[in-house]
Amino acid sequence: MTTVDLNADMGESFGDWVMGDDATLLEIVTSANVACGAHAGDPDVMARTMAQARDKGVGIGAHPGFADLQGFGRRRMEIKGESLANLVITQFGAARGMAAALGTEVRHFKLHGALSNMTCEDEGMARTCYEAALRVDPDVILLVLAGTVQEKVAREIGARWAGEIFADRAYEDDATLVRRGTPGAMVHDAEEAAARMVRFVQDGAIHARSGKVIPAACDSICLHGDGPEAVAIARSVRAALEEAGVSLKPMEGRR
Repeated sequence: MTTVDLNADMGESFGDWVMGDDATLLEIVTSANVACGAHAGDPDVMARTMAQARDKGVGIGAHPGFADLQGFGRRRMEIKGESLANLVITQFGAARGMAAALGTEVRHFKLHGALSNMTCEDEGMARTCYEAALRVDPDVILLVLAGTVQEKVAREIGARWAGEIFADRAYEDDATLVRRGTPGAMVHDAEEAAARMVRFVQDGAIHARSGKVIPAACDSICLHGDGPEAVAIARSVRAALEEAGVSLKPMEGRR
C-alpha cells in the first residue's frame, strides 16, 4: 500500500496575533512544521503547538527561516558561511529544547520561505544549512523539496531525508515552485489541489505547469496553514488520498 505523510507549517502566531487554524489542521495532518521564532512564532506559541501535536500523535518538525518577522521569512537575505549555520543551529536547538521539555521530540527539519527557495537553487547554501542541522541531530529527517538541489545535497551528505510536494503550489520544469505573485503560482481550489496530489502520489512524479512529468519522491505533502483556503484544501486532500487507498502516517525518511 502506498503511504504518504501530510505536513503543515504552523506555530506561526505571535503574541495575541493569530496566524492560521493550527488546532483544526492538527486533526488532519500527520506532521507539523513548527516555527522557531525567527520568521514567526514565539516561545509560548511554540510550546502550545508542540504540546497539541504531541497529544494528537502528530510528528513534530523544526521549521527555521530567516530572522524576518515583518516579511514572514519570505524576503531573500544574504547570509553565508558560519553565520547561516548559526542561524539554523540556534532555531533548531530551541525547537529541540522545547520538545524535550514537553516530553516529546523533533523528528524532522524543514527550511521555511525564502531560505528554502534559495537552498533549492544554491547547492553551497543547502549544504551549509543541512550540515548545520546534522551537527545538532545527525538522525533528524531532512524534509526536502523533491527533485531539487535540496534533495541532491541531502543524498550526498548521507542524511535521512523525505521528499516533499506541495498541494497548493505550481511547479517549474526544474521541480522548483513557481514564485509567489506569478499568475497561476497558487492553487486555491480544494478539489483541484486534492486531484493533483492523488495524481502526483500515484504517479510518483511532479507534474509541472508546462506539462512536464518529473519523477520524484512523493513522501510528504505540504498543506500550507496560512491561507484562507488552508483547512478546506487540507480536508479535501486527505479525503481524496484515503478514497484512493493511500495510507497516511508521519514520514519515516530514507537514505
